[in-house]
Amino acid sequence: MVDFLAENNLCGQAVLRIVSRGNAIIAELLRLSEFIPAVFRLKDKSDQQKYGDIICDFSYFKGPEYYDSKLEAKPDLQDLDDEFRENNLEILSRFYLAFESVHKYIVDLIRYLDDLYEGVYIQQTLETVLLNEDGKQLLCEALYLYGVMLLVIDQKMEGEVRERMLVSYYRYSAARSSADSNLDDICKLLRSTGYSSQSGAKRPANYPESYFQRVPISSTFISMVIGRLRSDDIYNQVSAYPLPEHRSTALANQAAMLYVCLYFIPSILQTQQAKMREIVDKYFPDNWVISVYMGITVNLVEAWEPYKAAKIALNYTLDSANIREQASRYSVSMEGLRPQIQQLLKEGFLREEIILDNVPKLLNCLRDCNVSIRWLMLHTADSAYDPNNKRLRQIKDQVINDSKYNPKILFQVLLDTAQFEFTLKEMFKKMLSEKQLKWESYRAEGSERMTELAEVFSGVKPLTRVEKNENLQAWFREISKQIESLNYEDSTAAGRKTVQLIQALVEVQEFHQLESNLQVCQFLADTRKFLHQMIRTINIKEEVLITMQIVGDLSYAWQIIDSFTSIMQESIRVNPSMVTKLRATFLKLASALDLPLLRINQANSPDLLSVSQFYSGELVTYVRKVLQIIPESMFTSLAKIIKLQIHAIMEVPTRLDKDKLKDYAQLGARYEVDPKQLLEDGIRKELVRRVAYALHKGLIFNPKAKTSELMPKLKEMAATMDGFYRAFEYIQDYVSIYGLKIWQEEVSRIINYNVEQECNSFLRTKIQDWQSVYQSTHIPIPKFPAVDESATFIGRLCREILRITDPKATCYMDQLNTWYDLKTHQEVTNNRLFSEIQDTLGTFGLNGLDRLLCFMMVKELQNFLSVFQKTILRDKAMVDVFKAMLSAVNPVKGIVANASKGYANAVAKTQRIWGPYLESIMKVGQMQILRQQIANELNYSCKFDSKHLAAALENLNKSVAPSERMLVHAYYYDRMIHSGENKYLIHCQFCRFSYLQRMTCRKATDPVDWSPLVLGLLTLLKQFHSRYTEQFLALIGQFIRSVMEQCTSQKIPDMPSDVVGALMFLEDYVRYTKLPRKVAEAHVPSFIFDEFRTVL
Repeated sequence: MVDFLAENNLCGQAVLRIVSRGNAIIAELLRLSEFIPAVFRLKDKSDQQKYGDIICDFSYFKGPEYYDSKLEAKPDLQDLDDEFRENNLEILSRFYLAFESVHKYIVDLIRYLDDLYEGVYIQQTLETVLLNEDGKQLLCEALYLYGVMLLVIDQKMEGEVRERMLVSYYRYSAARSSADSNLDDICKLLRSTGYSSQSGAKRPANYPESYFQRVPISSTFISMVIGRLRSDDIYNQVSAYPLPEHRSTALANQAAMLYVCLYFIPSILQTQQAKMREIVDKYFPDNWVISVYMGITVNLVEAWEPYKAAKIALNYTLDSANIREQASRYSVSMEGLRPQIQQLLKEGFLREEIILDNVPKLLNCLRDCNVSIRWLMLHTADSAYDPNNKRLRQIKDQVINDSKYNPKILFQVLLDTAQFEFTLKEMFKKMLSEKQLKWESYRAEGSERMTELAEVFSGVKPLTRVEKNENLQAWFREISKQIESLNYEDSTAAGRKTVQLIQALVEVQEFHQLESNLQVCQFLADTRKFLHQMIRTINIKEEVLITMQIVGDLSYAWQIIDSFTSIMQESIRVNPSMVTKLRATFLKLASALDLPLLRINQANSPDLLSVSQFYSGELVTYVRKVLQIIPESMFTSLAKIIKLQIHAIMEVPTRLDKDKLKDYAQLGARYEVDPKQLLEDGIRKELVRRVAYALHKGLIFNPKAKTSELMPKLKEMAATMDGFYRAFEYIQDYVSIYGLKIWQEEVSRIINYNVEQECNSFLRTKIQDWQSVYQSTHIPIPKFPAVDESATFIGRLCREILRITDPKATCYMDQLNTWYDLKTHQEVTNNRLFSEIQDTLGTFGLNGLDRLLCFMMVKELQNFLSVFQKTILRDKAMVDVFKAMLSAVNPVKGIVANASKGYANAVAKTQRIWGPYLESIMKVGQMQILRQQIANELNYSCKFDSKHLAAALENLNKSVAPSERMLVHAYYYDRMIHSGENKYLIHCQFCRFSYLQRMTCRKATDPVDWSPLVLGLLTLLKQFHSRYTEQFLALIGQFIRSVMEQCTSQKIPDMPSDVVGALMFLEDYVRYTKLPRKVAEAHVPSFIFDEFRTVL
């Protein structure tokens, strides 16, 4: 008969692919459970208020029109809904595909069972498949894995969250309109069960059996699977555990499968006492905490509480006397095993001959150790006992007391067992690989010895007092041939024959009185020894390694091992050499990967890579977590070094007088760090954690402080960062790391990540952590709760700078690069501020600030345009005013009659719109000044620190950059640039210009800072086509000419202040844009500029 798993066996391959997919689906569900967007939980009040109307559970399906009409009625809500879709559709699609794959899995399994029933697979029925060893295993696994999927989904993804995600996916995707979509079936399967994994949560009625019955499965199939699981040892595990006391451990995986499958027929749990008693007696006579799948633990006391038959059957196991007996047995076992395993691990004890002679004893020791560790780890795990359940607390306390449980001793035994197991496996693998070579060498040695003895008795070869004996000569030659004829491939026959040869050699020594000749005796003894070695070597079998693999399974501890993390870290802190033993423990834990990967590998599934990467990634993450104690210990020492570097040790100058050398050495303050091999990733992680925390705590400002805290805090932060840097530089040689490289990479990553998170508030499509190029799973950058409107320290720094340089409260002196307070005329800050930021955050920080300011400017420009639309374009009265103004100033190249009155009337009619306009324009100008200062600081530090690169960059810039540069990132406003609105923009420019007389006012009640105003206007103009700037300049020119003409005709000698302001604007416009003077003189005659200069 064809092998069930052969490639040409369609029946076997079909169910193998289903089971393989089941393992891959569970891995995907576990992976996705870490990436549930927090907003779907709606835990925060802010989230509930903001997203409550757009995130719905299945109540949405009762009246989708109601919810959709609510959205359509509110444009702001509709906009938020669009933004939410853009940000979450990708991850929602991933979740939906996982949910869909669960439904498809059970549909495919049902179809496979139908095919078996209908005879699609020739000569195969459900009964024949269950009679086959592989078929039996796969069918049991298929049902079991479906149950595990449902339990994992409910445990890792709460019902309400699932519903909200499915409804959101339904609303945002094309699935609602697709005819072949099975979204309805998926929603029915995965609707909320009411279950919560939170401690103390009440269990829903008929859970999980009602959940398991949402998709009907053949009751015959379920009954037959449970029948096989009840009666058979489907994985043949009992052979690896010959002792009856170990039977429940041998059948532990099968017990977990049976536990899950029983929920498909709850009547057995509820009413069939005989069956439940049989199940408990076979699988749970001495245990009640089981591992269901990859360390997911279940306490049967709690799980079977609602089921009468199961509860009664389990009462015998949970009898106080039985608990005491089991706990005491494992306590005694641990006391005996600990010294035994330590003896075996002594240097030089485990030798090849010891192993070959004691394989059964060594395997028994391994079994006892692993069984004891398993029982104690599971039955004392905190995760297996609900602290709110009184009975569970009592059972746990009894187990701990009766077993004299000590987690440190258990952990030590686990370490020793893992190390012993690893050493034994490696030695056995080596012996197995050398088995044939050694066996053949022993055979050759034995044959040679017999040949030599034959020559001795021939009388030809001289040997003291040995007479010629042809019979013995012939006999020894025959023995030599017999030894030579032994065949390695036929190990059974060779073994029997070897025993006979040994017996013959013993007899020849006795019957022929050869004891008198010591040399002959030695030859015979050597030959017997070689023959014994051949028997030992031929008995080295792979089955021993397989038994060790089965016995050493640690998959049950995949999650509860985390409870020992603190003990592991403390052990490493006290004794760093403990890492070598931990290596063996981690390798033992890695064997858990065999469970989900076995079927995927057998099916040659492409999922093998992703599933193995997920589980191995989880293991690597845990190993990193444990070993993080190494860099933590290092940074504890580093903190002392930082303190010394900042406060105690002077920096040694480049040149130093010999007689002052001793003063700078400060030998009493310095000390050495004990050099150890540290993990670079761990060092990076600890560095990131500490620097990120220092930046978060150090850059929090009080906006109500009378004197700004900005400069003192920057100086303090700069000293802290410099201390980190110098201490890192100090230790890099001790621990063999590239300190400067790590420092620059990680600090830049921290700053860029925080800038990215801060900019998210300005983005419609947010950059999630899993999308960020700066965030890492292995070396995560910590996120801290916001302390004000800013999300991160970079936002707080930026807003503090904007606060203290506010154009309403300060005046910026361009020539001095300094801000002065408008009221007190005291200096507020100057360009030294940006040097301080450079010292604190480096070029990354300045660049990040620049980027953030760009986002803020775009936001301000958007606000300006929205205000412009509301106050002008949608206001008919204001549009009429502007039409009248337009007719009054046409043609632009002419002169406006009675200019003073005309412009004053225009300003008075439009008075109410200038407040918000002025505020937006000055904010943009303020940010441009700050960006200019940042650029100056970066340019200066670049030329100072890297003059050659700076020169090369400057030349490149000159050769490829366009002559006219934008002052801000190009931002295209398609709403504004079309013909119907062009004339209103011209009016807007005219009004701005006419208001300059107020803007140049020096009254304290109407403070206006000139530089931000000019730069803000320039930036605004640069967002539109150049013809608008031309029209704006033409209107300013017309205003200057018209007012000057009126002054001349009325013989007013002084130039009006508003004309001076307009001319100053033109002068500054030419200076900032670096355009030729003829641009301004095209609109204003040069003699007016000459007179203006005499006025200045």
